[in-house]
Amino acid sequence: MRTKIYIFALLLLTGCSTQYANKDITGQIFPSVVGTTLEKKSVSIPGDFNDDLTLLLIGYKQNSQFDIDRWLIALDVTETQVKVYEVPTIQGLFPEMFSTVIDNGMRAGIPKPLWQGVVTIYDDGERIQAFTGNENASNTRVVLLNKNGVILYFYDQGFAVDALNKLRMALAEYQ
Repeated sequence: MRTKIYIFALLLLTGCSTQYANKDITGQIFPSVVGTTLEKKSVSIPGDFNDDLTLLLIGYKQNSQFDIDRWLIALDVTETQVKVYEVPTIQGLFPEMFSTVIDNGMRAGIPKPLWQGVVTIYDDGERIQAFTGNENASNTRVVLLNKNGVILYFYDQGFAVDALNKLRMALAEYQ
């Protein structure tokens, strides 16, 4: 029964969304939004980030996780030193109604020590999607922020080694 509810919720999520054209947001200030970690702690993005640089891996669909995982593995293998947050960002009325089911599904698939690094956005989901664009919604939005919330690097074309290298160059430039 729980699986059926989860699948139903995901179908609603993917079927009831507004399309926004993709755009390059480099140099802009990331909008102030609030999400909740899988540990159930409220996080204000970017306000609660105290590090000089923070990397957001923003996903709009469940199958964005494949792209996010490729980024996480590549960052780990290359020993890239930056604080990283996975940010599932879901727009619409139905996600709010099924947020507990969705969050519990993520908790079941993500090891507990990593829960503090997963910040789910529901209320401000449409705002973020309108800000970055959500065409090719399965692609991760890779957003490097400085401590003032300014976007220093942005990429939304799916994982690529060249994009990883450009991100690493941006990190080296700003560290």
